[in-house]
Amino acid sequence: MPLNWKLGGLLLGLVFFAAVLLVKPIGVSTQFVILNGIIADVANPELVTQTDDGYTSTNAYLAKSGGKYAKSVANPLNYSFVFVIAMMIGGFLSAMARGGIPASERAIPALWRANFGDAAWKRYVAAFAGGFVVLYGARLAGGCTSGHMMSGMMQTALSGYIFAAGAFAAAIPVSLMLFKQEA
Repeated sequence: MPLNWKLGGLLLGLVFFAAVLLVKPIGVSTQFVILNGIIADVANPELVTQTDDGYTSTNAYLAKSGGKYAKSVANPLNYSFVFVIAMMIGGFLSAMARGGIPASERAIPALWRANFGDAAWKRYVAAFAGGFVVLYGARLAGGCTSGHMMSGMMQTALSGYIFAAGAFAAAIPVSLMLFKQEA
């Protein structure tokens, strides 16, 4: 049974409010950089080093912010990294609690089929490319989609409203161009 969107929105708002109040604003894209750093540190143990002043890295991005990212690579069991892992586990558990993902939902949606055919690889390429563009833009603006749009707007940050306006200003015309035929 699906969750009512109004109740879901209220619960999401309460979770975001509690996160900001108790810990810090929610943002996840930096944790993908941390995961890359963890993997790179396994391949090159000299990537992150501990100094008397904290942590540093031979990678300029990991060394910035006073070694904050290098410290997260060295000690990944922090709030932000665990939060991202918990989101993935929570999504999986939620799907399993609903009885798994029915085959009908794994099939190609009628709207996609009407516009692009039955090739599943096209959906994967489109999803990856779209996600890449959005994430690149958000990182270019100094944050991530959830950090800008959700946490940023909740904290009434001007950058959050600008990012959201830009996201919708781009998404609506692109959707109208891509999905010209109805299902």
